[in-house]
Amino acid sequence: MTSIQYRKVNVDGFNVFYRQAGRADAPALLLLHGFPTAGHMFRELIPALADRFRLVAPDLPGFGQSDMPPRDKFAYRFARLAEVIERFTEVIGLVRFAIYVFDYGAPTGFRMAVRHPERISAIISQNGNAYEEGLSDGWNPIRAYWEDASEANRNALRAFLSPETTIWQYTHGVADTSLVSPDGYSLDNHYLMRPGADEVQLDLFGDYKTNVAMYGEFQTYFRRHKPPFLAVWGKNDPFFLPPGAEAFRRDIPGAEVRFFDTGHFALETHSEEIAAAIRDFLPRAR
Repeated sequence: MTSIQYRKVNVDGFNVFYRQAGRADAPALLLLHGFPTAGHMFRELIPALADRFRLVAPDLPGFGQSDMPPRDKFAYRFARLAEVIERFTEVIGLVRFAIYVFDYGAPTGFRMAVRHPERISAIISQNGNAYEEGLSDGWNPIRAYWEDASEANRNALRAFLSPETTIWQYTHGVADTSLVSPDGYSLDNHYLMRPGADEVQLDLFGDYKTNVAMYGEFQTYFRRHKPPFLAVWGKNDPFFLPPGAEAFRRDIPGAEVRFFDTGHFALETHSEEIAAAIRDFLPRAR
């Protein structure tokens, strides 16, 4: 029986909620979620790995149970998210660790790796992109906002925040949607309905262009440091395409790439298979 602890820690005045399991002296794996979810996306993966690893899954600022301060008190930018999570790892005593990055967790984790490559023992990317060819046409409305940050273009993105779109993100590309628990997307929709959450998410949509601008820097890090790398990718993802996973091999020739016949939220349908891939990969990544 795996014991999972649910905690909050003060990070320079910012309260970060996190889930933790496994022995304190076991090899550490930091789990970084994406949009519009939180650390609960790892609810099945954590028990499957906690016998061998220390698992830590924080909620990013503005997500889940972590603080969501007003926008005039906190800049909802990916650089700021990375700063908070980097300090979070220092506060809880993570010195060297692997990272599992998904969606928004990728630019957060990759920023941390660029700043402190000595801390990163390995990278697992689940639909966490770092290459232009990985971006689908589904990004076109957001790209329009990058090019013209008008109120009309900002409001056009509110469709991405609707309950129907959240459910679609979970079910698109899934052969048997009865395998997708409604618990995940229902909780995400609850968080998205909080007062002010829409503007926070729209700010992050707009700032995502800074992640694309940093792709070259991320790729330089990959080439220079060649961290042990595993991509576990839902091949039917409507936002991050399979070529984005395959591109990691360009900069890390030894990168392992595994595709699963599912969509964006691959853990919802393939947590067992992904856990097995990680259990095989991480011990070889030292």
